[in-house]
Amino acid sequence: MLRRVSASAFSCKSKIDLTLRAMANLNGHKKAMSTATLDVAGVYPPVATPFDSNENIDYKKLEQNFQRWDKIPFRGYVVQGSNGEYAYMSKEERVAMVAWARKRTPKEKLIIAGSGCESTKDTIEMSQKMAAAGADALLVVTPCFYKGGMTNSALSAHFTKVADESPVPVILYSVPANTGLDLDPEVAISLSEHPNIIGMKDSGGDISKIAYIVYKTQASGFQVLAGSASFLFPALAVGCVGGVCALANVLGEACCELQQLATDGKLEQAKQLQHRLIAPNGAVTRRFGIAGLKQAMEWFGFYGGPTRAPLQQLSPENAAILRQIFESNKFL
Repeated sequence: MLRRVSASAFSCKSKIDLTLRAMANLNGHKKAMSTATLDVAGVYPPVATPFDSNENIDYKKLEQNFQRWDKIPFRGYVVQGSNGEYAYMSKEERVAMVAWARKRTPKEKLIIAGSGCESTKDTIEMSQKMAAAGADALLVVTPCFYKGGMTNSALSAHFTKVADESPVPVILYSVPANTGLDLDPEVAISLSEHPNIIGMKDSGGDISKIAYIVYKTQASGFQVLAGSASFLFPALAVGCVGGVCALANVLGEACCELQQLATDGKLEQAKQLQHRLIAPNGAVTRRFGIAGLKQAMEWFGFYGGPTRAPLQQLSPENAAILRQIFESNKFL
């Protein structure tokens, strides 16, 4: 049975109770760690980064996109997530884009910044810079280059140290399609007890795993976000509070509508809309990737622009296939 949640829980005007305090570590110096209650319920686009022909960030085009997204009832924006091509951007570019987004975005909309790096040291430094740039919370992906060494113990220690040192709340991020690592549910459940780890974005799509994490952490207020529009409805049905969906860059209204239908108990309508979202979402993620997402953005009045090398642009043949997928599901 779908868990009923008041519509106000997903409102862009949800109240944020955020308390910051200083804590001294064993060496006697202070580290900032928030003990925060931050309501992250709602839908977020993981913002695509617009590049010009020289592969520089095009902030004018980004502003145009944001002006359109601002009209959609998103809870906020994820900046420098996987769909933002953060892996190909410098540290300075990543922080600058978060600072820009926070400065131009109304305070009632959250800015969640992707701060994950390969080393714990770099992730802590990036997290602190993102917080200083105005991020309300941080999305921290699992390190993955030395995948064989990323044991449950290593990942638990990594996330704990990052959360200890972060001035704002941390959201765990498991995206096995990109990292080759699927964060163990027992690790997530254990980490949910940390006062500065408030939730998790799960992009793996294993509903049994997601439901188990929700069930085991719901008493503590841990918030789980679906990482894909392909399984947003079933994720909401088992207790997720929202979603960070690549497809929301393009079909933000539909993603928000799906959450509202689920919240209102209109399950048949929610099911039908979910069915229509599956193929377009798969096309702009696993099948055609960021190039496909950026191509689709162009059709819906946004600026997609080029990807940053070595990612390649979508071929005309694949663009035609992509368009047919959107058309057959009645979005074009």
